[in-house]
Amino acid sequence: MDFKLTQEQQMLFDTVRNFCEKELIPHEHLLERTNELPRELELEIRHKAMALGLHACNFPESVGGLGLDCVSFTLVERGLSRASLALAECVRRPYNILAACEGEQRSNFLEPVMRGEKRECIAMTEPDAGSDLKGMKTRAVRDGSDWLINGTKHFISNARISDFVILFAATGEEQTSQGVRKRISCFLVDLNTPGLQVVPGYEHMGHRGYYNDILHFDNVRVGNWQMLGGEGEGFEVVNEWLGPGRLTVAAVCQARAERAYEIAVDYAAQRKQFGQPIGKFQGVSFPLADMAVDIRLGDLLLMNTAWRVDQHPTTSAEDCAMAKLWCSEMLGRVADQAIQTCGGMGLMADLPLERIYRDARVERIWEGTSEIQRHIISRQLMRQRGA
Repeated sequence: MDFKLTQEQQMLFDTVRNFCEKELIPHEHLLERTNELPRELELEIRHKAMALGLHACNFPESVGGLGLDCVSFTLVERGLSRASLALAECVRRPYNILAACEGEQRSNFLEPVMRGEKRECIAMTEPDAGSDLKGMKTRAVRDGSDWLINGTKHFISNARISDFVILFAATGEEQTSQGVRKRISCFLVDLNTPGLQVVPGYEHMGHRGYYNDILHFDNVRVGNWQMLGGEGEGFEVVNEWLGPGRLTVAAVCQARAERAYEIAVDYAAQRKQFGQPIGKFQGVSFPLADMAVDIRLGDLLLMNTAWRVDQHPTTSAEDCAMAKLWCSEMLGRVADQAIQTCGGMGLMADLPLERIYRDARVERIWEGTSEIQRHIISRQLMRQRGA
C-alpha cells in the first residue's frame, strides 16, 4: 500500500499550512481577548484565501470551486484547523449540499456564495429535537404556490453573520413499514424574510468569535422554487451531507491534537528539572508516547476514510462515524495530557493549550454525539448479520 501524498497534494497542504501560520494564528490572541472577529479582518483573510484559490475548494470546478477530491480537501481542513475556528472559517468551505441548487436557486444562493458575496448557515436542531430529526416540530405548510413556515431552531452556527439559511422542516407525514414518519424537506430562506427572527443564542464554552443563534419562524412565506430537492426528500439530503461533515470534524480534531502534541513535546524537551529535560522522566515521556500513538492512529483512520470516499463515493456512514468518534475523543485525551505535561504553564493563555482544551469539548457533541456515532457503527454491524 502506498500512503504517500502526490506532489500536488503535498504542495496544497504546505500552502494551506503556511497560510494558517501566517494569516490566521497571529490573530488568535485578539479573538480570545475580544470574543469577536472584526468584519474587516474577516474580509481581508477571505480575499487572501480567494487569491490562492482556497475559497469553496470543496465545490466542483463546474460551479467555480477548486474541485478537490476528499483526500485533498481533508488536507485543507487539517492545514486550516490548527487555528481557532472563527479564523479558519474565514476561508469559506460552504455546505456542499448547495451543489444541489437548480434554476433560480443557483443565481440567488449558490452563485453569490461561490463569489464570496453571501454566507449560509444550516438549521436542523430544535429545542425538543436534537439528534432525533424525526421529532422535528418546525413545519412548512402549502399555501397556494408558496409554503408557510412556523417553528424554532436553535444552536444555529453563525446565523447573525449569514445571509440565508438551509432549513429543514416537516412538510407532512407518510405511512412506512415502521409506522408513521414525518416527511422532511429542505428550503433555502433569506434571513431578512418577513416573520423570520434571528436571536442571539446561549453563552457557551470555547470557540471565541463563534456564534450560536436561535431562529424563530412565524408564518415565514417562501416560494416553492426555494425547496432544495423534492418534497419529503430532506432525509436524503441530510444523509448525503452528514458523512462528509463528520469527516471534516475528524480532520479538525486531528489538526488540533497535532498542534497540542507538538507544543507538549517541545516543552518537555526544553523544560529542565533536576538537571535534565522533563521529557526524560518516564512520568512525562510515557504519556507523550501514548499521545503519539493516538495521533498516528487518528491520522491513519482519517486519511484512509477520505481515500475510501474517493474510491467509493457511496462509502458507508459508519466509516465517517468511526473517524469522527476516534478523532474527537482522541483530541480530548491529547489536549488534557498536553496541559498536564506543561503543568501550570499549560493553563496560561500564553500557550494555546487551554484554548484547545476548551474548544475540544464540543467536537464530541456537534455533527452527532459520540453516542450517535457508536449507534451508527453498531447498527451497521447488526445489519451485516441480518439482525
